[in-house]
Amino acid sequence: MRDTGWVPATDEITSSDDPRPDPRPGERSDSGAGAWADARMPRWLPRAMVLALALVACFQLATWGFHQLITLLLNILIAFFLALAVEPAVDWMAARGVRRGVATAAVFFGILVGAAGFFALLGSMLAGQIAKMVEEFPQYLDSVISWLNSTFHTHLSRLEVQNNLLRSDWLQKYVQDSANNVLAVSAQVLGSLFNLLSVALFSFYFAADGPRLRRALCSVLPPRRQTEVLRAWEIAVAKTGGYLYSRGLMALISGIAHYVLLEILGVPYAPALGMWVGLVSQFIPTIGTYLAGALPILIAFTVAPWYAVWVFGFVVIYQQFENYLLQPRITAKTVDIHPAVAFGSVVAGTALMGAVGALIAIPATATLQAFLGAYVKRYEVTDDPRVHGPSRGARALARVRRTLHAERDRSRAGEGAERPES
Repeated sequence: MRDTGWVPATDEITSSDDPRPDPRPGERSDSGAGAWADARMPRWLPRAMVLALALVACFQLATWGFHQLITLLLNILIAFFLALAVEPAVDWMAARGVRRGVATAAVFFGILVGAAGFFALLGSMLAGQIAKMVEEFPQYLDSVISWLNSTFHTHLSRLEVQNNLLRSDWLQKYVQDSANNVLAVSAQVLGSLFNLLSVALFSFYFAADGPRLRRALCSVLPPRRQTEVLRAWEIAVAKTGGYLYSRGLMALISGIAHYVLLEILGVPYAPALGMWVGLVSQFIPTIGTYLAGALPILIAFTVAPWYAVWVFGFVVIYQQFENYLLQPRITAKTVDIHPAVAFGSVVAGTALMGAVGALIAIPATATLQAFLGAYVKRYEVTDDPRVHGPSRGARALARVRRTLHAERDRSRAGEGAERPES
């Protein structure tokens, strides 16, 4: 058979039929299977996704738990500062042989008796004033109606006004809303009592078990950190107790001063009003003075309008006397912070934690300032007018010039003494 040289198309050898080596690891393959193999998910990615989801879930759970426990945390914070405030008195009694638990109970009993007496006097004052207002309301209404009739030429009567008030829609709606909100108000009152009992219980344990609490805290810290923690605790006790005791002394002085004025003017309930002015003006920051002075001014106005003016003037004058003379001398060794710093701390505390932050802002700031002052190194300030001001700066500059002139004179005298010897 003759060879014609014809080869079937399927048997032709082309460049595409050359055997190719397997792709190396990391090289891109043109085939579909190789591309799918290279595009597989990395082994670390599922673990990273699970870990990220777990972290997000833990963060959400912690946020939810914090919002649920924020009331308890605030109660513990208040109790801690209250325990710091009463700890000097408890330590004083314990140093004289009284058991620490008994000493703490005695201090808290004294606080309870004082608070109960204050609210009893205030309640009797308010009850008496309310009863007096209810009793004199018809006469007051008659005087108002007669003034309206004579001024605007109307023909109103007290009976007509009373009937219109009793049958008005807004009064009926107010009574109905108040009846519907009785349950909510009762729940709020019970919640406030529970929070008060929680604060009292925590503060009692903090004060009674103060040494044990410090030992437990220091047992998990190295010796150097233990010294710093104990120093911070000591500063916090001194500043918080000093703040409250100085405020208590100023409240006593303020209460006595306002009581004397109200007694001289013949304003009723002078002891309760004096106690109100003293406590509210000292223990409610920033606006306490205005709240404290409003009630005696209002009650003095019911006696005589000019008495209200006298009380207002006395409140303003006494506040200036307290700010510039009394308070700096009493708080110089206890809470020595600048008034602007105190005001800023109160504003910041109110923005962060409301009324609780306003109460503990000043002792917390004083504690932080004293603690940092022990670790901040200070240097002598140069005599410069830009630092000491124009007058002091001029005196300092003159003192420097005199010193330079004296040194120059001494050096010239020394040179003159050396020349004859040469």
